[in-house]
Amino acid sequence: MKNKMLIRTIAGLLTIPVMMSGYAQEKKNPAPVDPKLIANIKKQVEKYPDSLPLHTEYIKAFELNSPVLKAQYDKWMKQFPTSWKVPYAIGAAYYNKEYPEASPYLKKVAEMNPKKAEVWQMLSIDAERWGNEKQAHEYMANAKNAAPDDPSYAFYYAMDYEHTDPKLWREALYELANRFPDNERGAQGLYWLATRTTDQQEKRTVYEKLLQLYSPLKFNWSASGASGLYDFYLSSNEPAKALELATRLNAKEEWKSKATLAQTLLQAKQLKEEGKNYEALLLVKDVKAPRYSGASEFIALIKAELADASGGTRAAYDSLLVMQAKTPGDQLQQAINKYATKLSLSAAQVNADIDNLRKKSTYAAPAFSLDMYTEKRKASLADYKGKVVLLTFWFPGCGPCRGEFPHFQEVVNKYDNKQLAYLGINVFPEQDGYVVPFMRGTGYTFTPLRSTAEWAWDVYKVRGQPTNFLIDQEGNIVYSNFMINSNNQRMLELMIESLLKKS
Repeated sequence: MKNKMLIRTIAGLLTIPVMMSGYAQEKKNPAPVDPKLIANIKKQVEKYPDSLPLHTEYIKAFELNSPVLKAQYDKWMKQFPTSWKVPYAIGAAYYNKEYPEASPYLKKVAEMNPKKAEVWQMLSIDAERWGNEKQAHEYMANAKNAAPDDPSYAFYYAMDYEHTDPKLWREALYELANRFPDNERGAQGLYWLATRTTDQQEKRTVYEKLLQLYSPLKFNWSASGASGLYDFYLSSNEPAKALELATRLNAKEEWKSKATLAQTLLQAKQLKEEGKNYEALLLVKDVKAPRYSGASEFIALIKAELADASGGTRAAYDSLLVMQAKTPGDQLQQAINKYATKLSLSAAQVNADIDNLRKKSTYAAPAFSLDMYTEKRKASLADYKGKVVLLTFWFPGCGPCRGEFPHFQEVVNKYDNKQLAYLGINVFPEQDGYVVPFMRGTGYTFTPLRSTAEWAWDVYKVRGQPTNFLIDQEGNIVYSNFMINSNNQRMLELMIESLLKKS
């Protein structure tokens, strides 16, 4: 299952409007409409069945899930069999609300107007919601073929190969960049390749290629790539390169602070090489990584290393414990173990110290008893007592959710289901029709449960999807509000293992 919808919906992982991001849709019931007005609009539609604005007005007069509305469009499709705009109007309305009812109408449009690339793309995304990745790919191929000169369809088609054929994925993205050197889509393809690869040399090469082909001062995706490359340089202990990049881009205000940070880290590195560890520590002690920076862990490790070299081994140890308790990592643990050895602390004491920090933010998970989709019964949190629980709030139309599931599944597959339970609460029952087919089509192993966005907010304070929790064997939330991707999958493993150690 691919991350394609994640790309289509967000730039990075920042919150943006709902229908494009996978964040909770607002429920707004339309005000009652005068039946006479509805009758008048209906007459106008029947007089001008190819008028999409009239169809829009008619549809807005109803609740979208109204059986009256559906019946009317089924009737109109028979009444106006040559008008593709009739099924398009209702199909697009359902699609934009991510309703399963969209499928037959969009398929009818594609049959009547196979050159309408937009509809093939809509069908592709709809197929992903059904869990049919093969069909989604075929539909996107049709979209690309219907509009061969459109870089957007070429981009989405290329992204389809990310997990099925990584070699072809890379080739297609480079071809996209070569074909469309003046379009954001070319930059976007290279950005996602650089961001998602776990090969560090490839990451460096592709980021640098992106900035070479697409000016960060002109292309937004290249600007995002510049930030990624900056973080990469810092995390690789190459502050001179980070400084050169930041200086080159300092026409943009946000790069001025990045230049200052890189300059500080470069000076600290030089002082350290001269054996002036304490002076270097004083220089960086108040340095903070920018929000959402990929260099946060590196900066924490540098501070700890300088503190240790200056005689502050305990301070170095304590500072890394805080980060390890929230976002565990192998390099953090290795550094902690090194300092623990110098402090004559046992492995058991280290684990206890980290666990005590975690307990400060641990709280009881709210109880629930929710309907299952796969069985005619309810499942409660209490049913899973004694197991670690990975709990995700999602809905089938949520692209970021679908993008995260493959990474969850890779991790979950490493553990026995007697140790770990995997639950997914769908917050939009309007999309119930997708759920069981999605589970069958993808093969994901989470247990889908039924709820609402209102319940998710009232009980778990969940504002948007995906929102994730990791619950220990006693029913306490230990980790929350994390997202997993190709670069931090290991973090989820370490989170789970930290809880399994307690049993």
